[in-house]
Amino acid sequence: MITEDIQVARAELEKGGIIALPTETVYGLAGNALDEAAVGKIYSTKKRPSYNPLIVHIKSADYLSQVACDIPEQAYVLAKAFWPGPLTLVLKKQSRIPDMVTSGKDTVAVRVPDHPLTLKLLEQLDFPLAAPSANPFGSISPTSAAHVEQYFGDTLNVILDGGECRKGIESTIIGFEDGRPVIFRLGSLSLEEIREKVGEVSFRTRSEDHQPTAPGMLLRHYAPSTETHLVEDVLERVKIQTGKKIGLLLFKEAKEGKGIFHQEVLSPSGDLAEAARNLYAAMHRLDNLNLDLIIAERLPDTGLGRTINDKLERATHRDN
Repeated sequence: MITEDIQVARAELEKGGIIALPTETVYGLAGNALDEAAVGKIYSTKKRPSYNPLIVHIKSADYLSQVACDIPEQAYVLAKAFWPGPLTLVLKKQSRIPDMVTSGKDTVAVRVPDHPLTLKLLEQLDFPLAAPSANPFGSISPTSAAHVEQYFGDTLNVILDGGECRKGIESTIIGFEDGRPVIFRLGSLSLEEIREKVGEVSFRTRSEDHQPTAPGMLLRHYAPSTETHLVEDVLERVKIQTGKKIGLLLFKEAKEGKGIFHQEVLSPSGDLAEAARNLYAAMHRLDNLNLDLIIAERLPDTGLGRTINDKLERATHRDN
C-alpha cells in the first residue's frame, strides 16, 4: 500500500514489520534496527547478502551516542555541517546494535536523513531504523514510491510516499582511520564539500571480497537488467552495435545516429546536481523499454560528476 500516513508506517514498524520510506537520497527499506527479526526481513526481502552491512537512520545528531561510541572529533565536525543530510558516518558501534546490522563488524554506518516525512516518523519512534535502499540487491536504486512498488508489489504492506527524492543518489559514506576521514562510498555529498570542512581525505571505495567495510563498496551495484556500457564517445559505440535496439543515457545533449531507439538526457543545462537527481529515474525508464543495450556517457569527473561516474562504473561492471 502506498500512503502518506506516517501513523500507518509507525504501526507497521512497531509490530516488527518493514516498510519503504523516502529520504532525500533514495527510498529505503526500513525496520527496527534493534530487532533482529525485522533486520532479517530486510535482508531476505532485498535478497541482500549477510556480509553487506546496513545503514542505521537516527532522528538527530543528539541520538548519535546511543548507537556509536569512541566518536572522533572530525565526525562531530562533519555531522554538525551536514546532518540532516546525505552523509553517513562509519563509527564504533554500541553493543545494543545487533551484529546482523553491521555484518559482524564492530562499526556501524549511521546517518540523519533529510526528509520531513521520515524525520517526523523517526521522532515518533523509540528506536532507530536500519534502512538500505528499497530495491533488490544490486539493482537500480529507487527514487520514487512507484519504483519501490514495481520492485516489491504486495510484498510490502506499507510504502510511505514522500514524492521524488531531491538528491537522487545515495549518501556519501565516511569512516575514520586513526581519527582521519576516509571515503568509503561516493555519494550526494561532493568531495569538494567534504574537503571544505575537514581538509584532505583518503579513499577506499572498492571491495572485491565479501567483507565490505560499508555499503556500496561492491564492484557491481546499481545495475539495470539490460546490458549497459559506459563510454567516452557514445556515437562511436553506437556505430559498432549494428542491428541492436539501443538506448542512450546522456549528460546534456541528445545524439543523432542509426539504431538509437530512445535517449535520456540528464541535464540539458549541464547541471551536475540535476543530473544526479535524474540518474536513477532515467535508468529505470531505459530498463523498462526492452532494449538490447544501454550506452551511458561518462560525465566530467568533477564534483557530483565523479559520483555519477562511480555509480555507472558499478552498474556496467562485468565479472570476468
